[in-house]
Order: sequence, then C-alpha cells, then structure tokens
Amino acid sequence: EIGASVGRDLTTNAIVALVIAVIGMLIYVVIRFEFSFGIAAIIALLHDVLITISVYAVLGITINTPFIAAILTILGYSINDTIVVFDRIRENLKRKNKNSFEDCLNKSINQVMIRSINTSVTTLFAIIAILVFGGDSLKTFIVTLLIGILAGTYSSVFIATPLVYFLDKSKKGPNKGL
Repeated sequence: EIGASVGRDLTTNAIVALVIAVIGMLIYVVIRFEFSFGIAAIIALLHDVLITISVYAVLGITINTPFIAAILTILGYSINDTIVVFDRIRENLKRKNKNSFEDCLNKSINQVMIRSINTSVTTLFAIIAILVFGGDSLKTFIVTLLIGILAGTYSSVFIATPLVYFLDKSKKGPNKGL
C-alpha cells in the first residue's frame, strides 16, 4: 500500500533517484574495481531493497516518503560495506600469493566479516535507541533502516563476494578454472 504522501510524481521521482543512485554506484565500482565487481554490488543492492520492500508488503505497512528516504540511505550504507569487502579482495589480490582466486575471496571475507558485523551492530544500537526514544514520525524511517541494514550486512558478505566469484568463473569459461 502506498501512502497518501507518496503521489504519482513522488513515486516517479523516487524511482528516478533510485536509478540515478544505482547507476552512479555502478560507475564508481566499475572504475575503482572492475565490471564483475560492479554487477555483483548492484545485485547485492537489489537484494537489500527487495528484502526491505518484501517485509513491508508482508506486514502490510504503508510506503511513504520516509520509507523512500530510508531506502536511499540503505543503498549508501550497503554499498559502503560492499566496497570495504571489495577493497580487501583487491589488496589480497595485489599480494600475489600462490592462492587461487577462490581462496583470496574466502580469506578476504574472513578478514572483514567481524568488522562488518561490528559496524552494523553499532549502527543498529543507535537505530534501536532512536526507535525506542524517537517520535512516531521517525518510526517508518527507522524500521526501514533496521531491516535494510540487516539485509545490507548479509548481502555485502554473503551475496556480493560469491557473485564476484561466479561472474569471474563464467567470464573465464566453465572448463578454464581459476
């Protein structure tokens, strides 16, 4: 259900803002890393948005302007977490170890997992405090952030990196290996 404050124009503007944000993030990640990393990051972001929208649909919560603002905030938070993981992958690849690409990805995830979880938990403490002590006007925004940050932390570690692996593997061909 879409709330009264989200009219046709606002819905269109929200979709345009979302598309522009995603395209900008894709360009940034492709320039900083490579195309397969960019595609993996965008698919992980799509996961975050779909999870958040799905929870709202299942619970029958109305989508309004704070929801749209929270979705855009989630995109920024999640891409930041994903980029931290990708940076670690790039650093480990530069070290030119004898390890395979798969081992490098695994090592990188292990190195950043605690950092990602700690960052998310700290953020969740602040969000829960605002949810408990904030007013009703913030509830939609905060609940959306709560769902999105949980989904974003999961996708940064468990979706984006495996997608990089599968995209790299498919680029090299099924019988080429790593």
